[in-house]
Amino acid sequence: MSRTKKIVIMTGLVLLLAVTAVFNFVLAGSLDGNADSGVTAANYFTTYRTERSTTRNEELLQLDSILESTEAGTDAYEEAMSLKLQIVEMMERELLLETYIKSLGYNDAVVSIGMDSENVNVFVNASELSYNDFLSIYNILTEEAGCDPANVNIMPIQAEI
Repeated sequence: MSRTKKIVIMTGLVLLLAVTAVFNFVLAGSLDGNADSGVTAANYFTTYRTERSTTRNEELLQLDSILESTEAGTDAYEEAMSLKLQIVEMMERELLLETYIKSLGYNDAVVSIGMDSENVNVFVNASELSYNDFLSIYNILTEEAGCDPANVNIMPIQAEI
């Protein structure tokens, strides 16, 4: 390939990259620096679930590859299987708790259970929580899920749906 062709191709790629960057700023609405915080808040729950699901799927795929590459009965196999079962159990508990909280009348809620710690974080779609609302969620977490009361964190997040 001649030097002129290489320069033309590289210039075209740089221009394409610049146009993509401009479109990204324009479509994101941040060209003037005034991004709409309502849009960001409205996407919080969806974004959080998507990121959590993606991360968990990657972890499960890595564990599956370990399980396939090692023999049953070895320490690595048993550890990978135990970790996989722990992740699946945690996912089921989070889904169950989210469903319980939504049944209280909230539009959306996200529950995050710590794997290395016993922390349980709850993000509820509400501008603020009354004492009774807080107590209802707290009771679900401690009584239904058996969470340690000292490790429960409940936070309202206002999101427009």
